[in-house]
Amino acid sequence: MEQMKPCAANSPPLTPIGFLERAATVYGDCTSIVYGSNTVYTWRETNLRCLRVASSLSSIGIGRSDVVSVLSPNTPAMYELQFAVPMSGAILNNINTRLDARTVSVLLRHCGSKLLFVDVFSVDLAVEAISMMTTDPPILVFIADKEEEGGDADVADRTKFSYTYDDLIHRGDLDFKWIRPESEWDPVVLNYTSGTTSAPKGVVHCHRGIFVMSIDSLIDWTVPKNPVYLWTLPIFHANGWSYPWGIAAVGETNVCLRKFDAPLIYRLIRDHGVTHMCGAPVVLNMLSATNEFQPLNRPVNILTAGAPLDLPLYFQTSVIT
Repeated sequence: MEQMKPCAANSPPLTPIGFLERAATVYGDCTSIVYGSNTVYTWRETNLRCLRVASSLSSIGIGRSDVVSVLSPNTPAMYELQFAVPMSGAILNNINTRLDARTVSVLLRHCGSKLLFVDVFSVDLAVEAISMMTTDPPILVFIADKEEEGGDADVADRTKFSYTYDDLIHRGDLDFKWIRPESEWDPVVLNYTSGTTSAPKGVVHCHRGIFVMSIDSLIDWTVPKNPVYLWTLPIFHANGWSYPWGIAAVGETNVCLRKFDAPLIYRLIRDHGVTHMCGAPVVLNMLSATNEFQPLNRPVNILTAGAPLDLPLYFQTSVIT
């Protein structure tokens, strides 16, 4: 029995970041991300892109215990950063893009953010928030979006950005060994409440907690291998209910969606064979109320939170209570 004691070989720290490494091996040639008309990646490509970003973050001095913030909707970059930031050893902080500049400034100052990724359409919000900070501002990284009209246009305040997201991918080392947690109790994400009842409150999750929650979420919803998931739930909302990591565990396809648009959602469901999606009741009621849809060929599984909804029969809902 002495040989059964924990050692490095049989008790590595649990971490959800390992789901991506496994997906690159098990589901390497399967589609990981679909976005717009031209953006498609495999799990092998997604893993390499995340490694490159993590490598670049490490090369500019980002490491363990540093907080890296993200201000972005559900784009491929936003999904990749759920892995890339922790792979550099840093703590991930997703910020609600619907907050005002003063609140964003408070969050950046409170968490001591060292670097902020900013989507092209959140530049004005980020720049205004930075101007309100009385402490050293974070390094700014610009995320363009060639799939969206105006998403790769020049930005007036672009001079405030030290790098672009593409810069980090191009300069990153493919052979980078991602920074694994020293303990599964190490922090991996830092979230904040929206501040509707008082000042925003920070919540820290550890690698073990996110790992267990991701697996539990898959089991509770009975998510099979290789489903197709439509990102109607903002990833900045409670880390997308843990599904950024859970999706990698089962080799799921991410269909990324920048903003909620009912007709577009119905089209994406039909075009990509979407099997699963999440959303708050208000979002799903909008789907139910629109007149611009046609009946779907097969049911779509929906996970929601709150009271049951009056949805068309081809939506099968599960409710978080």
